[in-house]
Amino acid sequence: MTPKRKERKMVSMGQCYYNETIGFFYNNSGKELSSHWRPKDVVVVALGLTVSVLVLLTNLLVIAAIASNRRFHQPIYYLLGNLAAADLFAGVAYLFLMFHTGPRTARLSVEGWFVRQGLLDTSLTASVATLLAIAVERHRSVMAVQLHSRLPHGRVVMLIVGVWVAALGLGLLPAHFWHCLCALDRCSRMAPLLSRSYLAVWALSSLLVFLLMVAVYTRIFFYVRRRVQRMAEHVSCHPRYRETTLSLVKTVVIILGAFVVCWTPGQVVLLLDGLDCKSCNVLAVEKYFLLLAEANSLVNAVVYSCRDAEMRRTFRRLLCCLCLRRSTHESARYAPSTRTGASTRIMLPENGHPLMDSTL
Repeated sequence: MTPKRKERKMVSMGQCYYNETIGFFYNNSGKELSSHWRPKDVVVVALGLTVSVLVLLTNLLVIAAIASNRRFHQPIYYLLGNLAAADLFAGVAYLFLMFHTGPRTARLSVEGWFVRQGLLDTSLTASVATLLAIAVERHRSVMAVQLHSRLPHGRVVMLIVGVWVAALGLGLLPAHFWHCLCALDRCSRMAPLLSRSYLAVWALSSLLVFLLMVAVYTRIFFYVRRRVQRMAEHVSCHPRYRETTLSLVKTVVIILGAFVVCWTPGQVVLLLDGLDCKSCNVLAVEKYFLLLAEANSLVNAVVYSCRDAEMRRTFRRLLCCLCLRRSTHESARYAPSTRTGASTRIMLPENGHPLMDSTL
């Protein structure tokens, strides 16, 4: 390479476009920036607003239930509350997106676009990371033959802090470092101000979370099934043992199935865009797949909360606007259920200790 060509390349690499309009970056990436409301935009916004409102209402209900019921003032429910908070934040972020999309995108400044993107990235990362934290704590409590209520408060708090540090890191990095404002040839098509490598890393990290969740829940399932079979050898084969195993299978399938259905399509297109697949028409489906990923924040509230019998009773009391005194009185009338949560409460004595007491 001659000195002149080398100098010209260095100048090009050192040039940044911080003062350009959003339209400049969209034209560079080949992503259409509409100047009027198209039917497609109206449908996406209508669906997005509906999902956002449902996400906000359901997760507010979960947080209110955890705050109002003393039975939920346990470390494992703090993780559930953190999941609801992350999903609530995701609902707010998606609502913000719906009010700043379509023709309104062109009116955003570069800083405003990064705020819009950062809110989404931070909230969705926090939600996914909390799902992994819940799986890890489930695994720990089962393997340690320990009740969820006896989990160390400090450990759960550290997990929650770690979740939000990771989420804020991934959410803030694009605006301060991981963008393509100084390297237009690296710009993504789906997110024209972000580097393709950021999208690839985000997609791969979500895939890693899923694989870890599969490993954790698979280990829990086989561990519990082995203990159930061992107990059945010493006790007459009670139908409850088979019911316990089937319920655990159902729980694992629901948790992992919901994650796959909601997240896989979006992660695939993110990865394809991050790998610069020229022949892949990722722009045709990106908005719908993002909406599907956002819907996971609604599914989480159902899977991790609404399947808990005590949580459902608390929901009914809140929705019926009963006073706190009567709510506390009625709660005391219910004995602890032997089958609560997204997984069955399993009480298999071994050396005088329960094998698992899962309320999630």
